[in-house]
Amino acid sequence: MDSLRRPRLTPVIADVRRAVRGALTSPSELLPETPTATPADVADAPLLLVALSGGADSLALAAATAFEAPRAGLRAGAVIVDHGLQDGSAEVAARAAEQARELGLEPVLVVAVAVGVDGGMEAAARAARYGALERVLAETGARGILLGHTLDDQAETVLLGLARGSGPTSLHGMAAQTGPYLRPLLGIRRADTLQFCADSGLTPWHDPHNTDPAYARVQVRETVLPVLEAELGPGVAEALARTAEQLREDSAALDEMVLEFIEEICEPAEAGIAVSVAALAANPAALRQRVIRFVVHSEFGVTLERVHTLAIARLVTDWHGQKALNVPGVRVERSAGLLVFTAA
Repeated sequence: MDSLRRPRLTPVIADVRRAVRGALTSPSELLPETPTATPADVADAPLLLVALSGGADSLALAAATAFEAPRAGLRAGAVIVDHGLQDGSAEVAARAAEQARELGLEPVLVVAVAVGVDGGMEAAARAARYGALERVLAETGARGILLGHTLDDQAETVLLGLARGSGPTSLHGMAAQTGPYLRPLLGIRRADTLQFCADSGLTPWHDPHNTDPAYARVQVRETVLPVLEAELGPGVAEALARTAEQLREDSAALDEMVLEFIEEICEPAEAGIAVSVAALAANPAALRQRVIRFVVHSEFGVTLERVHTLAIARLVTDWHGQKALNVPGVRVERSAGLLVFTAA
């Protein structure tokens, strides 16, 4: 047991621990600065959970978190979600829980979920997983959950978003923190998490879904990225991750601009909300369309596709007396210098 907790310090182990340390010690609303815990107060320390599948990425994250959390004045546990999608999934979950306990994580929770069919298996599994994680957060009072997404995952996300034409929201990839979810390993390569496990004497589980070409992400991982690396030279994954970071900065700036003046250009309308046409027309297309998406999502809970956003924007930029426009979930009408949004 002790050899698992105190492996020989190698460069890869140091890199992964450093990444986790940075996430745990950066002051934020989720993790305010805390003093180093002492044995007397450790039971009262804030709790973080590692989302553990047993794979190399999450196992390396769990081991590094078990080492770093007490030094940051935090408690660390683990949550294992059993999706039940493969034969023997309960045994895989039980083994991951055993590894978590061997690493010194506490509590260790195993949650079985039923995966639906809406949106395909990948989307349904993700929805079931995050639903389980939300429930665990509420039940345990944990401050947050650490996820094992790596730089390779980030690069794959950007490429998939580019291929699908999903716009900047997909292209800026995953943030280091999204609400209660922390992703400390976005600067760490997948090969390094495998090496971390080898150096630490840990045996990761290899999910057969991660090599199944039926999934688009696997095709990107196994074929597209290797071809790009072979044809363009090394460093493609790192470049894609940098692109995601830059786009995320641009997106955050635009979001802040929207929030700064959204209240000035909106007013209540019967059964909805109205936005000044003149104010929308006076701003660049990127900001105008972001305001439209923001208003619709915040008021009606509807996420507009780009084709619908552009159709609404034409009521501002190409007005020639059109009738009311109906898009999924929302009705939009131009009247008296306002775009009036109501529920469809």
